[in-house]
Amino acid sequence: MIFESGKSGVFSGFTGLKHASPTHAAASNLWSVMKPTFIAIIFTLCALAASAQTPAAIPADANNAKKARAVLDQAIQALGGQAYLNIQDMRQEGRTYGFYHGVPNGEGALFWRFWKFPDKDRVELTKQRDWVVIHNGDVGLETTYRGTRAEDPADLAEYLHRRMFSLEFVLRRWINQPGVALFYDGTTLAERKQVEQVTIMNAKNEGVTLFIDSHTHLPVKKTYTVRDPASREHDEEGEVYDNYRPEQGINTPHSVARSHNGELVSERFIRTVTYNSGLADSLFTANINYDPNKTPPRKRH
Repeated sequence: MIFESGKSGVFSGFTGLKHASPTHAAASNLWSVMKPTFIAIIFTLCALAASAQTPAAIPADANNAKKARAVLDQAIQALGGQAYLNIQDMRQEGRTYGFYHGVPNGEGALFWRFWKFPDKDRVELTKQRDWVVIHNGDVGLETTYRGTRAEDPADLAEYLHRRMFSLEFVLRRWINQPGVALFYDGTTLAERKQVEQVTIMNAKNEGVTLFIDSHTHLPVKKTYTVRDPASREHDEEGEVYDNYRPEQGINTPHSVARSHNGELVSERFIRTVTYNSGLADSLFTANINYDPNKTPPRKRH
């Protein structure tokens, strides 16, 4: 018996010998019943053979996400790997500067920072360390010579945004959360360095873009967009990391500059850094005792 290919389908008929026997009609009836099943079997066998010979192609978006994840993993390793991921607290000392339209606002101030992952932060400013700002969870406190009071709501909201988009949160939390999407945006230039650009989107459709040095694999820059609560316009916030030095096995930027819509607003120069010294939780609490009528202390000579 042979199979013939006809105009009406893959298999259009069944033929036997040129001179049909008396049972030819019965055989034709049997074939008409079995034909659909037989064709289905042939198609299945062909599909299996093709799949065995040709591996399934990985979707383009999966390849892109895989590349993005590889760049992020390299960045984590460059920062210190497990030593970086296991940071529990940090002390910093240095000097900070504010800027207005690109011009330094004053001579800067000494600062001491105490930070405990994930949501405790204390900054002491001035030579006397008499201006203190504490963040503990979603609570912000400010201490001056008049005492301690709740932080201004606008300043607190700005800080909480910065913390949510901080490099520590992005690399230690975001990229491992359910629903996160990673996008490799290719190579570009940032801060006069060749970088690889990666965008991370969380399940809330909030995004942050990291610019990773193509040679050292260290983060060079970070940008994200937030909506201004007053104008309802979108503002771009950015941070630039520079002057990396190893501290206790962790590559640490000793210069951090922050920008708002492309305009420099602050810069920190870090003199000393200590990790995992066992900071007490009491550093991040204070009692409300603000007295608006208290007079400022006399200047020391």
